[in-house]
Amino acid sequence: MLNGWLTVTGIAFAVVLTLVFAFVFSRYAGLWLRALVSRARIGMPSLVSMTLRRVSPQKIVDAKVMAVQAGLEGIDKRSLESHQLAGGRVTNVVRALIAAHRAKIDLDWNTAAAIDLAGRDVLDAVRMSVDPRVIDCPAPDAPGRNTLDGVARDGIQLKVKARVTVRANLAQLVGGATEETVVARVGEGIVSAIGSCANHKTVLANPMLISQRVQDRGLDAQTAFAIVSIDIANIDVGDNIGARLQIDQAQADMRVARAKAEERRARAVATEQEMIAKTRENQAQVVAAEARIPRAQACAFREGNIGTRDHRRRRHSPRTVTAPRAKETEQL
Repeated sequence: MLNGWLTVTGIAFAVVLTLVFAFVFSRYAGLWLRALVSRARIGMPSLVSMTLRRVSPQKIVDAKVMAVQAGLEGIDKRSLESHQLAGGRVTNVVRALIAAHRAKIDLDWNTAAAIDLAGRDVLDAVRMSVDPRVIDCPAPDAPGRNTLDGVARDGIQLKVKARVTVRANLAQLVGGATEETVVARVGEGIVSAIGSCANHKTVLANPMLISQRVQDRGLDAQTAFAIVSIDIANIDVGDNIGARLQIDQAQADMRVARAKAEERRARAVATEQEMIAKTRENQAQVVAAEARIPRAQACAFREGNIGTRDHRRRRHSPRTVTAPRAKETEQL
């Protein structure tokens, strides 16, 4: 009886193992055979463990086969798995390494994986290293002006369009400034180079002066690009900014002079009004003093200090009054 149960259990276990092996073999046989033929060195247990770790065996095998066939022996399956688990694009990184290897560009797996995890397209960066990109400065679709406007020392405005040829700097691709920074630096350098020229005719005669001065400043420092060349595509003569500024300054000076003249006129008018007010005040005091004369005369008549003859004499000649009597009248 016991032997029968053991026999049945053994048969059932063998059937289960056979079914599991058949399922695993049917699912992973193609990938395993492909890796075996390509010398990728990925066994059946590794394929099963990848599935258990939620790693796509198809992507790992494809990336490993591409690397081996391209002659990249330094990439193991563990690095591929860890990069995919970190959210990286394994196929894209391997293709970038293959392109860099064929173009004889120094790029290792760690650098390429870091660039990919940083959100940059490492394959596009390698392609840009081989085939440099041309950037319009300023960008045609950028809002605002479509030219770089600089003013020479003689006051003439120059409108410039430039084309910057750059290639990717793989060493600075992680943490380096983007394309917008390069365009901004080139624009600043062009405006500064125009401003340092003595007159606009020098720039029109030799536009390469701008390119040389801008390129000598090392504008690609700490960026993800290396500037190959800066070419001036077009130069147009703009307005006479110096004359306009002089006119504006003259008008401003004229307004200031008018304001100062108006201030002086207002002060003169105020002084005149003050003098008129003082004159009227003095006239009022004179009238008040003259109004007190009849009262003083009446008081002198009552007290007998003056008589009729003195009054007539004073009336016809007021200044002939003797000093003592005038003093008495003033006291009254």
